[in-house]
Amino acid sequence: MIQRIQTIYLLVVVALGITLLFMPVVQLVSPEEATELQVFELSALGGAPLKGLWGLTLTTALIPLLALVDIFLYKKRILQARLNIFTVMLCLGYYGVLALYIWLAKMSMGLEWHLIPWASIPLVCMILTLMATRAILKDEALVRAADRIR
Repeated sequence: MIQRIQTIYLLVVVALGITLLFMPVVQLVSPEEATELQVFELSALGGAPLKGLWGLTLTTALIPLLALVDIFLYKKRILQARLNIFTVMLCLGYYGVLALYIWLAKMSMGLEWHLIPWASIPLVCMILTLMATRAILKDEALVRAADRIR
């Protein structure tokens, strides 16, 4: 299991996903014309001006969880590849949910937003998951070729 390259990719996805749970991804700042400067940081576990970020928390928690489950499905390669594709779609969904929360903060409180470099973690996870999927499908093709030879 650990000797397969896709396991290494998925372990990195798990580590990055857990890191993403605790790191801020967006900085919300009051506009320049405001009398008082307010700075809020938005992470998966919440942000000061916005309450009820369960969508962001759920998508952020599901990415490493699915990658971890995926590691242990090494005998079911087709299911593993399908679960990887779902994880990729979840990484894209993370950015959709993040954009929704940024839009809500901008509309309700008039805050400006700035992305923090930690916001690129789901993109890195998506790329690593696609690389793992490619390796899984290579393994499946190799097993099918070996079965054909017998």
